[in-house]
Amino acid sequence: MNDLDRWTAERALSDPEFAEAYERGYQAFHLGHMLRVAREDAKLTQAQLAERLGTHKSAISRMENHAEDIRLSTLQRYAEAVGRILKLELMPESEGTIPKAIRGYQEALAAAPPASVRTRRSKPAARYAEHGD
Repeated sequence: MNDLDRWTAERALSDPEFAEAYERGYQAFHLGHMLRVAREDAKLTQAQLAERLGTHKSAISRMENHAEDIRLSTLQRYAEAVGRILKLELMPESEGTIPKAIRGYQEALAAAPPASVRTRRSKPAARYAEHGD
């Protein structure tokens, strides 16, 4: 588990409002990212896609960078314009980003050896100094 995942899990456990806002923000970011990847896979620029959809390049940029509130019909048209099929999925909250991070954090804590058994990592620089490198 990396430091960001650990920090996110610890913060979510101590602050339920953070967890909720993080989850909403992550989902919007993820949707925007999926839209951009689909457009790039179709080898289209934002301007080309905007022309296909009868809108402006700035509207495409807004969808890809701020995907908080996009109408379903707009997503459908976007998908068709990039040669994709729109698929929606409803999943349990337990499968969200925050619950997964918390489970990973708890598993990492459970798998860690007790503090009395942990050893310090040797510093690479010290090893090189010993050999005169």
